[in-house]
Amino acid sequence: MTELRFDGRVAVVTGAGRGIGRAHALLLAERGASVVVNDVGGSIKGEGTDPAPASAVASEIVTAGGAAVADTSDVASAAGAQALVDAAVERFGRVDILVNNAGIIRWAGLPKVDEDNLAKHLAVHVGGSFNTARAAWPHMVDQGYGRIVMTTSAGLFGLPNNTSYATAKGAVIGLTRSIATAGAPRGIKVNLIAPAAITRMSGPAADEGSKEMSPDLVAPMAAFLAHETCPVSGEIYAAGAGRFARIFIAQTEGYVDPTSAPTIEDVAEHWAAINDETVYSVPADLTAWSAAFLSHLERAPS
Repeated sequence: MTELRFDGRVAVVTGAGRGIGRAHALLLAERGASVVVNDVGGSIKGEGTDPAPASAVASEIVTAGGAAVADTSDVASAAGAQALVDAAVERFGRVDILVNNAGIIRWAGLPKVDEDNLAKHLAVHVGGSFNTARAAWPHMVDQGYGRIVMTTSAGLFGLPNNTSYATAKGAVIGLTRSIATAGAPRGIKVNLIAPAAITRMSGPAADEGSKEMSPDLVAPMAAFLAHETCPVSGEIYAAGAGRFARIFIAQTEGYVDPTSAPTIEDVAEHWAAINDETVYSVPADLTAWSAAFLSHLERAPS
């Protein structure tokens, strides 16, 4: 098979100073991309700053013969995201790839989780993804090409103490699905990756030296979604530990009430049919969902 490369492409990777983001940046650079390594260098809770992580990864790429520059802009702010994209264009002349990996986690569940906890997660995960995509968008539109890889998480399936994290990661899916529809006619593809790897965000008991759960095993999927040959947009893929899989949002065939006045009892009586997964559809967008969900309605004569 022909080696998939990124020669001539410019990639911006957020949260690239450590862990999964670092793995993404190194692989893209190894395959020929010029990389802007963005990381504020804060703690897993989003506290503090340190330019060393981003600088170390950029230096590692340059030492290996690649092209990279470090950036410490805070993508949680619109100004920081714009500065990041401006730095990429100023240094390398364009931006082809945006990998949004930056994130924080502050473990808490109801009722202890508070407004500040939720706000901080939304600011980094959702705001950061939105701000960078918005800043890069005009450049991608002008060149008729772009690849954006967002980061969601299997954490959205739920844990007792990850309320804000799961909320933010779920919101990123809605963001991605929306802008994927806008990018379709412009040569811009936007997809999501749900990593399965052990990093410092995994918790104090995690073994970051685990080869089976290394961030390096996530990067191939992110790189493929960032490649020009990527065939999909608006999709979610899990990656890690040697496994790659699609995660999707589907709808069962359900139950159609024959009357014009269904009752609570009708819902209860047909609960099994409503939940039957034998037949389901995977809507590409809201229009496709509406067409499937309302397909039983009689059309008025034209």
